[in-house]
Amino acid sequence: MDVKRPTLEGSVAVRDGRRLSFAEHGSPRGRPIVWMHGTPGARRQIPLESRRMAQDQGLRLIGVDRPGIGSSTPHLYPHLLDWTEDLALLLDALAVDTCHLVGMSGGGPYVLAAGAALPERVHGVAVLGGVAPTTGPDAVDGGPIQLAMRLAPLIAVGRVPLGLVVNQLIRVVRPVAGSCVDLYAAFQPPGDKTLLGRPDFRAMFIDDILNGNRFQSSAPLSDLLLFCRDWGFEVADVQVPVHWWHGSDDHIVPLRHGQHVVDRLPDATMTAMEGQCHLGGLGNVEEMLTALVQLGPRRRRAVKAPA
Repeated sequence: MDVKRPTLEGSVAVRDGRRLSFAEHGSPRGRPIVWMHGTPGARRQIPLESRRMAQDQGLRLIGVDRPGIGSSTPHLYPHLLDWTEDLALLLDALAVDTCHLVGMSGGGPYVLAAGAALPERVHGVAVLGGVAPTTGPDAVDGGPIQLAMRLAPLIAVGRVPLGLVVNQLIRVVRPVAGSCVDLYAAFQPPGDKTLLGRPDFRAMFIDDILNGNRFQSSAPLSDLLLFCRDWGFEVADVQVPVHWWHGSDDHIVPLRHGQHVVDRLPDATMTAMEGQCHLGGLGNVEEMLTALVQLGPRRRRAVKAPA
């Protein structure tokens, strides 16, 4: 199944001479929604039905590559909150005043950071099976993320060379990428196996993997390091409304992790998707986007009068 290319792709300058790459879907003048991919993932990890919905309903979906993916300059932030300064520059470059955000899995902490740092620009946030804090007052234990906690010192030392190895492996398997996705799906729980068996969903994943990892693949390892550190903010600092979607049978980020964070957010709603696994939120995007755009007031930043 062929996947239509984004309506616009490119990169923008951020701090320290670095760049962030992005891809847009839907209406170029529509209501902006910044979409943060999972770990691993890249800017095209946006389900096809949400792209069609964006076109039909006047939404502007903007997928962003984190540093070390696609054409985004490799970089390890000191903590998650620091990334929001780059986000603000990206929004400025794309002429986005205010927006909503979606964070899938590893993208969840990034959109929560934006909700804490940029409340005047962020109307609301949707988190799909997001990772929970592992250190500090908001920490929750258990789950596969604990393996990353134990391996963090090794990841810190080998992050760059390991990223190069992963990138070379992706190049080798590129001709059989579809078979690799099918093999991965065969070992997943029923919910995720069903989603990966859908031709449109499978095609989106293959397209994202091949295009997002064409040049480099260090971002997932940087993500793991950041998730294992203090995030630079507390969950209670997120003052914008959050709608959290989580599969009841999530085998990668346990449902209790999501509930743990939601219980600490000042303004949050939890939707537990019965029988769904880690990718469940991506299979429920129409309902999710409909709920997301209803979050928050239509605030706009004050414009300074000319001197």
